[in-house]
Amino acid sequence: MTKEGGADFVPPAERIATFDNDGTLWVEQPMYFQLFYMPFIVSGGGIEFMRPWTEKVDGIPPEQVIGSSGKLKFEMRDGQPVLVKLPAIDLIDDKEGKPVGIQSHIGRRPIAAFGNSDGDLQMLQWTAASSSPHFHLYVHHTDAVREYAYDHPSHIRGLDEGLDEGLDEAKAKGWTVTSMKDDWKRIFPVETE
Repeated sequence: MTKEGGADFVPPAERIATFDNDGTLWVEQPMYFQLFYMPFIVSGGGIEFMRPWTEKVDGIPPEQVIGSSGKLKFEMRDGQPVLVKLPAIDLIDDKEGKPVGIQSHIGRRPIAAFGNSDGDLQMLQWTAASSSPHFHLYVHHTDAVREYAYDHPSHIRGLDEGLDEGLDEAKAKGWTVTSMKDDWKRIFPVETE
């Protein structure tokens, strides 16, 4: 992918990697991806809430954050230009909204996507349709001791028969599925014994 002239070469500007925030980025740091990819946070959380801290916490600048947002309007007030928040939704960046937000903000289809829930499924599907080499990782929350176990109905979300649609599709399509309990030695940067 990085060898110019190679059969699978992808130009650097097209090496887009998208990460869900909560449940994915909180436990999977994308810093090393910056060597090969341009990482974006794609979250159902509010874009104005996340942008002030993502660069310090995750190393991802605010212009590489996509999130749910309200409509804005430009106005002149007392001779000064201002943006006014309107009482209307512009984008719910969850489920079907994630590919819409990616296209609206980035303008390129990702070649790597990382998620952990049904809210990320469409982002993973959108990435899987890339004609370039691509990668998908589904974080399966199976460690109720060190984090939350999402593989059964819980106060976080209810799941049918212990599995959700995103996990089922990840397994069926051969996407990489990582089990927090079985595959991860450490979940958070600093863990207490």
